[in-house]
Amino acid sequence: MKQPKFLPMTRQEMAEAGYDELDILIVTGDCYVDHPSFGAAIIGRLLTGCGYRVGIVAQPEWSDPECLRVMGRPKIGVGVTSGNMDSMVNLYTAGRRKRKEDMFSENGVPGRRPPHALPVYTQLVKQAFPGIPVMIGGLEASLRRIAHYDYWQDKIRPSMLVDTKADIMVYGMGERPTPEVFRRFAAGEPLDNIPGTARLLGKKAAEVFVPGDRYLELPSYEETLKNRDALMTATKMVESEMNPFGGHGLIQRYGDRLLVIEPPPLPLESEELDRVHELPYARRPHPSYKGRIPAYEAITTSVQAVRGCPGGCAFCGLVAHQGRCVMSRSAESIEREVDTISSDPRFRGTISDVGGAAGNIFGSTADRSICAKCKRSSCLFPKPCPNYHCDGLALRDLLRALRRHPKIKHVFINSGIRLDLALRQPELLEEIIRCHVSGHLKVAPEHLDPKVLRLMRKSSAEEFHRFVEIFEKLSKKFGLEQYIVPLFISNFPGCTDKEMKTVDDYLNSRHWSLQQVQDYIPLPMTMGGAMYYCGKDPDGNPIPVNRGLAERRPQIHVLKKRRSGKDKFRK
Repeated sequence: MKQPKFLPMTRQEMAEAGYDELDILIVTGDCYVDHPSFGAAIIGRLLTGCGYRVGIVAQPEWSDPECLRVMGRPKIGVGVTSGNMDSMVNLYTAGRRKRKEDMFSENGVPGRRPPHALPVYTQLVKQAFPGIPVMIGGLEASLRRIAHYDYWQDKIRPSMLVDTKADIMVYGMGERPTPEVFRRFAAGEPLDNIPGTARLLGKKAAEVFVPGDRYLELPSYEETLKNRDALMTATKMVESEMNPFGGHGLIQRYGDRLLVIEPPPLPLESEELDRVHELPYARRPHPSYKGRIPAYEAITTSVQAVRGCPGGCAFCGLVAHQGRCVMSRSAESIEREVDTISSDPRFRGTISDVGGAAGNIFGSTADRSICAKCKRSSCLFPKPCPNYHCDGLALRDLLRALRRHPKIKHVFINSGIRLDLALRQPELLEEIIRCHVSGHLKVAPEHLDPKVLRLMRKSSAEEFHRFVEIFEKLSKKFGLEQYIVPLFISNFPGCTDKEMKTVDDYLNSRHWSLQQVQDYIPLPMTMGGAMYYCGKDPDGNPIPVNRGLAERRPQIHVLKKRRSGKDKFRK
């Protein structure tokens, strides 16, 4: 089936695509941008490539089921996502105040999606199309697939499958399980045993379900409500079983019902990731949008080179969604994407980024037979795993090839650099500092106190100091005026005003002002979120936690008083 320029959003566009009806409808909380950086577009293009007729309804009016009926009832089913972000993170700040901008909405207008968008959208689908099969997915589903702590409501919430009453959930990036889910929807087949999915069994099905050795049992929802430590137990179990090469499935009881989470799917191979990124995207917002979409503007000339992150940082939800296994595209695929970007009449010669979770993890490799036995939450903390290899030479060679492109003037690394890796990649680091810094290089020390860094699962302050020294020495050597943009986090669990003073004293000693500041947000299903809720570290030791705004304000002030009003980070 020939893919349309854009997936249809109206009856007229269906007719132009040759569709008399839809097979699958995708509902998303973001504007529809047909680009491989937007999850709804990836899944829509993937399903269209499988021969399905797919349409999209973006940012529906969530009080009106009629807005979902604009293209009629889909023949097979509906996929629902809140968008590229968790809807609560999208809507609210760390101070539980409404954000002033939504990067994924036209002109950045906030409030275009509801809080906890997945249940709201799913119930809207059920009103619009009674009895239709529904799959939920995306980041919000991944982070909320088990009983979890919701920071903004300050309470334990059940799995999103309980709240949405969807037929099935896909967690993670979704390319492997999603086509199989809709194939089974179409065939009327059972939805069990699909890696990367979760289902909620009713009483009768739960009674006959036999977990065997394939599944481990999490603390029940009721136990998690009664006992704060149960959330820590569940978080540690989830982390230890996220290994796609040897992880178990998980079950969690909700009264007489049973949540069944299948083991993770295998990661995409390099050629599979290439195909996903080279589907026939229009690479721009749907023409119905007349204003700007900030998230699209940020990635227009960037290239996503990798998936996954080896770091496993305690505050980050990315590993729960993309996984710890780093998947790199082929250099040839990236070069083809650069050809496409550079052929756009609007292109001005600059590739703004080549990266992903970090700018220096491309080309990571590991022996998967060894990985299959691993229970670590991080490939890099507390010490780098000897089975994780990333010398940076593959990225160095790729950057050199891109610089030779006749239409490319500059190639920058703006994803941010992992300090612990960079110090082990001397040739790549020198290459980046000499040729690929756009005046500012992002790094994320996050903190400088050793105790807090251990809780965050971050590298030592000494590594940050060494990195700064190397960066300044090489910049001077090459005659370049360029600066480091560091990111620090305030109010992480275990950080008191005393530990925060370590950061303040360092910034004072350097006479530095900050371009970016971040107050900690306890994301669902992260180790940091469990520490915040339980008031304990992963070993069960009590730690101080700043909870209300009054308690959090002093540390916020430490960073905000240093925020620069200018676009610079200087001595």
